[in-house]
Amino acid sequence: MEINKFTDYREKVINSCSKVIVGKEEEILSLLICFVCSGHVLLEDVPGTGKTMLLRGFAKTIGGDFKRVQFTPDLLPSDLTGIHFFNQKTTDFEFRPGPLFTNVVLADELNRATPRTQSSLLEAMEEFQITVDGVTFPLKAPFMVMATQNPLESFGTFPLPDAQLDRFFMRLSLGYMTREQELSVLGRKSTVDIIEELEPVVTFEETEYVRGSFTQVRVSDDVANYIMDIVEVTRKDERLSVGISTRGSKALYRATQACAALNGRDYCLPEDVRFVAPHILTHRLNIGGGVGPDDGLKLVEDLLDQVKVPVE
Repeated sequence: MEINKFTDYREKVINSCSKVIVGKEEEILSLLICFVCSGHVLLEDVPGTGKTMLLRGFAKTIGGDFKRVQFTPDLLPSDLTGIHFFNQKTTDFEFRPGPLFTNVVLADELNRATPRTQSSLLEAMEEFQITVDGVTFPLKAPFMVMATQNPLESFGTFPLPDAQLDRFFMRLSLGYMTREQELSVLGRKSTVDIIEELEPVVTFEETEYVRGSFTQVRVSDDVANYIMDIVEVTRKDERLSVGISTRGSKALYRATQACAALNGRDYCLPEDVRFVAPHILTHRLNIGGGVGPDDGLKLVEDLLDQVKVPVE
């Protein structure tokens, strides 16, 4: 395992994405961890904080094909997956692929589509394939769903069910810039123009290596037990009706490995677990209605404080 390839990959991607969104290096690193783990990300924040621009910039940075879909209540599953149509010239049915047949698909305002359309993403996200009219089509690698939603405006939206939220590897939130950071971007050129000027900074070969090799990072028994202690405390806490699933615990394990590798280590530390845990766990906890993402984050941080950190 060549750890320098991971640090070089991280530096190139973060430097490129930082041209689009200023002062969000940690969020970009989290997005990169999600990508390395072949996961999907849900970016949730108030309008105007740069969610869509960050995801577009990230997609341009890593290269490959990119499609953006604006989710609306009248969007149909076939608008995503594609359809079989009758070609009068060939007198036969042909398959016309939908926007999911790409490397990176941006599902903008995902919660504005109906549950039927939302569910059409599940097979692609979980099994990296799409079935249309009984025929299964594999998706080319790398494949990643990047979804955004507005947590404040509930009018005309269809909240994502827990089963679908669990399919997202991470949920991230950008938040506002600092005063100095925002002053620095007020007078600069349009973010759209900046994204247009971006060039891919990593190759498919580099991407294939980091996505295929991060699992070689060593996880000691102490760190593995620390991960399970965190998972178990979510299942026992009286404030939660449902704790973290096995899919969630595996995601936490893999994200810890990727975090260590991108930080230049071939072994994991408890600090890696603490860094990725809020993004992995918050959206998977069933806290109850009327609870915002900030409240969920505070609860996760409280649960993390309850678990004893191993000391090596």
